[in-house]
Amino acid sequence: MRSKKAFFAFLILSSTLIFGQAKTKEIGLITDNDLYTSSKNDMYYTNGLEFFYRFLSKNNNEKIAKKITEFRIGQYIYNPRFINAEAVGENDRPFTAYLFAEAGRSFFYKSESVLKTDFQLGFMGPNAFGRETQESFHHLIGYKEVFGWENQLHNAFGVQAHALYSKKLFPNKHNDFVDLHFQSEANLGTIFTGVSTGLLARIGFKRLLPIYDSNLHDASISAEPQYNIREFYFYAIPSVNYQFYDATIEGSMFNNTSPLTFDITHWRFNAEFGLKYRHNNWNLSYSFIYRGREVEPNEITNTSAGYFFGSIRLGYLLK
Repeated sequence: MRSKKAFFAFLILSSTLIFGQAKTKEIGLITDNDLYTSSKNDMYYTNGLEFFYRFLSKNNNEKIAKKITEFRIGQYIYNPRFINAEAVGENDRPFTAYLFAEAGRSFFYKSESVLKTDFQLGFMGPNAFGRETQESFHHLIGYKEVFGWENQLHNAFGVQAHALYSKKLFPNKHNDFVDLHFQSEANLGTIFTGVSTGLLARIGFKRLLPIYDSNLHDASISAEPQYNIREFYFYAIPSVNYQFYDATIEGSMFNNTSPLTFDITHWRFNAEFGLKYRHNNWNLSYSFIYRGREVEPNEITNTSAGYFFGSIRLGYLLK
């Protein structure tokens, strides 16, 4: 009898150690591409790739559930609508790319409010290697050849600051499967400057985790042991954006030597919705993202319109 009790105690302890350990770090990647929504929708923001690493930071504030520090590197690539040889002289958006390194800090409050801040340094233009990346990728997968990179925007140094604030609405009317949040964010820098605001909703297929434990704003890591964690929900974020400046369309703010630039549309409607899932150490999501018209109609083309792309995120939690 004692041997059986000892055996079951060993199994329980082993399960606790394996499945109930604290996960204080996360690594992963984010890949964006218009091909994730349609093989015919290859335009404007055409590809993005980011790698991230985040970890728990020391926290002595009783109102804050978690502080998380994050580092990431990434590249965004932009094309006009048509990239065939016949359309080289009819581009409705410049060719360019933005390559950056980022450091950030996120604050997750026990009230389920969130403040995320980050700072970037990078390059736009040939130094961002957009042409090399896109041409190599298209050759690798046997996709169509790209024409027009000789007209890409000239180099510009990127210095960016970004902040996002989210606040839970109706906190006293708790629902295990639905919640609503007000969200605003701002970008300030030499590449992007703009503000946006909107509403964020989660609809859970399983009981929703609190925002400070959810992967919604990347808060899955925890100093507390976690047991068989599952998260699966649909989310939607419609928002209004006012863009003051966009170097990927207007060129560098410090010179006007780029061969092709355009005026931007300042007021824009954006939307994002998708599915987010977590099972223990794994985070996975797919998002459908719509961006309103960014380029003002001009003498080259009057068909500049909104566009959409898909985003896939994969993360893995570490001890």
